[in-house]
Parts: sequence; structure tokens; C-alpha cells
Amino acid sequence: MSLPEFKLLRPRTIQEAVGHLARHRGDILILAGGTDLLPSMRQKLFTPGHLMDMRGLGELRGVHVTPGIGVEIGALTTLSAIEDSEFIRRSYRVLHEAVVTVASPILRNMGTLGGNICLDTRCVWYNQSLQWRRSCGFCIKKDGDLCHVAPGGARCWAAFSGDTPPALLCLDAQVEIAGPIGVRRVPLSDFYTNVGEAHLRLDPNEMLTRVFLPETSAGWKGSYLKLRVRGSIDYPLTGVAVALKQKGSGPSETGRVAITAVNPSPMLVKAAEHALTGKQVDEHVASVVAELAAKTAKPLTTSALTPEYRREMVRVFAKRAVLAAAKS
Repeated sequence: MSLPEFKLLRPRTIQEAVGHLARHRGDILILAGGTDLLPSMRQKLFTPGHLMDMRGLGELRGVHVTPGIGVEIGALTTLSAIEDSEFIRRSYRVLHEAVVTVASPILRNMGTLGGNICLDTRCVWYNQSLQWRRSCGFCIKKDGDLCHVAPGGARCWAAFSGDTPPALLCLDAQVEIAGPIGVRRVPLSDFYTNVGEAHLRLDPNEMLTRVFLPETSAGWKGSYLKLRVRGSIDYPLTGVAVALKQKGSGPSETGRVAITAVNPSPMLVKAAEHALTGKQVDEHVASVVAELAAKTAKPLTTSALTPEYRREMVRVFAKRAVLAAAKS
């Protein structure tokens, strides 16, 4: 499958990039690592007239620590750079554990943190060739008005499948967004809509520029576990991130749990924090958190695996991740 025709733009500053987005609004897409976008363009899921190559914006790369405040990670920082960061591994363990599970080493060399945060939602009815989708009458997410996942429904249930966002949610991350009127910073938890076909609260003339992790989340124990068909390359079909504030083997001061790949957005398991705060993490506490995670998950037939199996794996992986985080 060949790429559609497009005009390539190469901005050198954030202001220039935002100008291109405003000028070509609705007919331009951002190219960061391209590991997800380019295959989708070959499937004709996207046919933009303009493609904006962000590699010239060096200011959006790197892990920058500010003592007393936290860490800033540029949106164009590659996943392999985060994987190789000793500071991230030591201070934000759950993010490091999530990053090392993404795809394969070669793809992590190209893929960026911003791209993983803004990853398109996926569905077995959507991520197919144009000919395949045409034969099925298309779907709500692309070119049609029918949801094959929930027939008769007016909502798209395509699942968000990024690995790093659940870890970032556990760390209380914020994202910086640049647009024509300047920059704004929002909690990552407010960045997603939980609607499959329009899953980001991002205007067409805006772009993600940086990610901020507070120092208050540094030093937490963490774990990330995912279910996928193969041991590498594949997207998660279930993913669970856990971060615990805990001294040694004592009771957890607090903790957070987030899930991915089973809803149109990555989601915090809100009741999990109460279940973990002040508790000695053991099999019982982990089982309680696992049940809460399973109730938060809403897997539907967006993959080849059954929703029932994926929900059960949320329960299994959440329990394992809580126990693993406590021992990390």
C-alpha cells in the first residue's frame, strides 16, 4: 500500500509549526516518529494534504530536571532516550517500566513520548485496508455511520492503546499545549475525552509540546504489565500501571492505578487510591484493587480477543502489578 500524496513541511520553531497548523487547519498532520502515522496513511485512514515533520524542533527533545519542581520531558524525546535515562529509571520507575514494553527497540528509537500520548485509538474494524473497510460499509470512526463493535450505537468504542499514558496518569503528569494564542498546561487526565473517534482535547491548530512530572511523584515504586499477542512489537490488549508511595516494606502511604487498551481513553482507577492508602500491600489488598480495575475496564470487541477475557486479564494483571510494585 502506497502513501497518499502530500506536501512536506519542516518548521524550525514552535511558532512556525503552530502557524502551519492554523494555515492548513483540517488538512495537516504532525509527523514525529511516524511509527503509527505512516502505516495508517498507507491504509488510507489519513490522507492529509500536508505533513509537518517535527524533527527540526530540537527544543522539544530531552529530559530536563528542575530541583524542587520536577522534570520536563520534550514531546519529541524518543522512547529509547527515556528508556536509557537513569534519572527516569530511578525517580519515575513506572514510566520506565511502561516505556521498555513499547513495540521493539528499533521502533522505540523512532517513536516519541508525545506520539505515544497522542496515539490514535484502535479497533479491529478500523485498522484495516481501504478495500477491507469499504467491504464492511466503513464505521463511525472513518467514513461511515455504523459501529460494528456496538451495533445500533452512536458512539465509537475504538480503544486507546498507548503504554506510557497510564504510567503518566499514575505520576500526576501535566502536558503543555501550544497554539496560536500561546501555551497552556493541563493535567493529562483532562487531555482525553473517552470517545473513540475524537479522543483528544486538542484543537486542530494546537500541538503537544512538553510533559511535566512533579517532584512529589518522584521516588515512588512502580510496575507496568501488559497483555499482547506477541512478546514484543504488539500493542497492549490490556495494560495496567501501578505507582506506590511506600517506604521499604512498610504500609503504602498512597498509590495510584491506571489502565489502558480497554477503554477509548487511558483511565485512572479512582477508587484504587483509597484502597491502597495506609494499607500494608498484601494479597488481599491487591485483590481488592484488581476488582476495582476490572470494574473500570469496558473492553468491547475492538480486538481479536473476547471482551470477557480482556476484562479478566485486567483483574489478573492489576493484582500482579500491585504486588510487583510493592516489592520493587
